[in-house]
Amino acid sequence: SSINILCLPKTLIYCSLHRRHLRTCGTLVPGTSAQRRKKPPPPLVLDKIQPQANFDPQQFSGTWFLVAVASKCSHLLESSHRSEATRIQAAVSGPALAVSTFRKLDGICWQIKQKYEPTELQGRYHLQGRRRSRGVEVVVGETDYRQYAILYYQRDQQFSVKLYARSFPVSDDVLIKFEQRVTDATLSEDFIFYFPTYGFCDSSHDFQILDEMKS
Repeated sequence: SSINILCLPKTLIYCSLHRRHLRTCGTLVPGTSAQRRKKPPPPLVLDKIQPQANFDPQQFSGTWFLVAVASKCSHLLESSHRSEATRIQAAVSGPALAVSTFRKLDGICWQIKQKYEPTELQGRYHLQGRRRSRGVEVVVGETDYRQYAILYYQRDQQFSVKLYARSFPVSDDVLIKFEQRVTDATLSEDFIFYFPTYGFCDSSHDFQILDEMKS
């Protein structure tokens, strides 16, 4: 399975680096064949989310800082106090978006490279999973390209909403938009977790690289 971008990446980086021990990583491992035959999966919450109208990937390109995540991810619920400052760098790569995530893991900066493949719906992307994983569906729900972007992620029944900003501080109006989007997606504001606004990995750091684009 690919890196889980719905939750905090820390545990999931370990999982990808030690694939022989994927059984310990819970939601990353698909069910057994018997479990998969029981019944078809329920529809995705993401299918109800409309992408940004006339989404322009060129305007979306560049640096975004992670402001907040709304999710019921167990790792996030248990370890949100250990959240690390996170930024992404997006660039157009043919019809796809090449997205690099930069964040620290135990004091070491990581660059996680991923490719968001386009779907038939403009503003919706698919992040391919390894082996039998269905991967992650991504929707750019709302952005003004200059200040903020609200993205939705879903793999199976694991769902999250993320707020990104071009810079800090983030205006109250943007935060209110995000909170409304979260509640509209049937998540409570109790599940919103805000990330640090300092301590980002930058060009002065040595990076470990995990390239998901090669898989």
